[in-house]
Amino acid sequence: MTDITQNADIEMNENHLIAERREKLAKIRDEKQVAFPNDFRKDTVSTELHKACEGLDRDALKEKGMHVKMAGRMMAKRLFGKGGFIQLRDKAGDIQLFVNTKLIGEEAFEEFKTWDLGDIVAVEGEVSRSDKGELTVRAQTLRLLTKSLRPLPDKFHGLTDVEARYRQRYLDLIMNPETRETFRKRNLILRTLRNFFDKEGFEEVETPMMHPIPGGANAKPFVTHHNALDMEFYLRIAPELYLKRLIVGGMEKVFEVNRNFRNEGVSTRHNPEFTMVEWYWAYADYQDMMNFTDELMKEIALAVNEGENAQIHYQGYDIDFGKPAERMTVQESIIRYTDDAKEFDLNTREGVAAYADKHDIHYDKNDCWGKILMEIFDEKVEEQLLLPTFITGYPLAVSPLARQNDENPLITDRFEYFIGGREVGNGYSELNDAEDQHARFMAQVADKDAGDDEAMHYDKDFVTALEYGMPPTAGEGIGVDRLVMIFTDSESIRDVLLFPHMRVK
Repeated sequence: MTDITQNADIEMNENHLIAERREKLAKIRDEKQVAFPNDFRKDTVSTELHKACEGLDRDALKEKGMHVKMAGRMMAKRLFGKGGFIQLRDKAGDIQLFVNTKLIGEEAFEEFKTWDLGDIVAVEGEVSRSDKGELTVRAQTLRLLTKSLRPLPDKFHGLTDVEARYRQRYLDLIMNPETRETFRKRNLILRTLRNFFDKEGFEEVETPMMHPIPGGANAKPFVTHHNALDMEFYLRIAPELYLKRLIVGGMEKVFEVNRNFRNEGVSTRHNPEFTMVEWYWAYADYQDMMNFTDELMKEIALAVNEGENAQIHYQGYDIDFGKPAERMTVQESIIRYTDDAKEFDLNTREGVAAYADKHDIHYDKNDCWGKILMEIFDEKVEEQLLLPTFITGYPLAVSPLARQNDENPLITDRFEYFIGGREVGNGYSELNDAEDQHARFMAQVADKDAGDDEAMHYDKDFVTALEYGMPPTAGEGIGVDRLVMIFTDSESIRDVLLFPHMRVK
């Protein structure tokens, strides 16, 4: 049988099942005053019930006399004579229901027999245990709340149907408890982030998502048009320049959990829109930020592990966030992770160009020392940074918003934070010299005129803000999606986005 024939047969069978379910719904509409009731209120969920009944046997539960109201989706049904069992799935997990004619009556039982997997039902009953010791709700009343018109997949495995998981996330959430757990942890991580910043005295703020001038990162923006103002706007690529305006205004500690948009490639690591947490701290430097990041990651790890420890397992190796991340410069990392880097002077353009030529690493003939150095780093080092690592000493040429190092004018007080062979965060001591910022913006404009569509625009108002004076400040941004990937051991960014962007079929 060909795939086309098989798919046609599957579709025909599904259409038949849908037709049967529509007939059942039509009958419900005829017989019931309300086909989709909304008067049921539950008082517990499966995890809470399992926890409350832990260690209690059937006799103990009978003595306790627990009466519950629950609702969820019917995932399995077993009938035997005048009785049966239901596997009920709610937002938290599964619970078994026992149903028989003695408890709910023959009429209700006959109605129950016609229900289908996927239907959403409500139950009221006493908590007990089955003969096999499984926690069970003995249904005293059972109601159909929502008729499911489409049959659930017989087998809905994420590993064998990855695209369907992403395109029909609602099915993925219904069928795969591990997916629901991933997004529970995502919520936990975001809550932990906010609590940590609040504890450290940061104020949460909101900045515009549509910018008249794109800025804050080297990236290609999405462009839109505002009709009333008759002008182009750019979807936010980063909130940085707005957040630093707040520092100028006297808000000394600010953070924002924000959505950013970059008109770039789609991969297991990139989505056109993504979530970041970005924060700025007056009277702090990039060293303070690295220390802060170590503490933040430890806090998240403890939250994910329910306080037991700060260790996680990610893609085949163990990470202990209870220990500070390693720190090294760009040049030190190249020397550590390559065999022959010591043979070249990585502090000169001639040296890095010679190394790049030997290893066939592409760079433009007009590229300066810093840009060639970073091409080497990206090619040879980044994917090898598996354990938490801060890379410092970033060249001035690739850091237009970072403070110049006091001892070496070719580098900045900047770091990037790597885990699992990918950049997770970026931070630095902020440039607060208005004249220097003006000069760097002009250099970015020259790069844009030369064909670099990711180079920054000149932001006159931001330079004006700096002219009023910004205190010494450090800032950092961490990609929340990549963070969730790490703490849920997810291979692809699409696994941690409820609705990842995909090409329309």
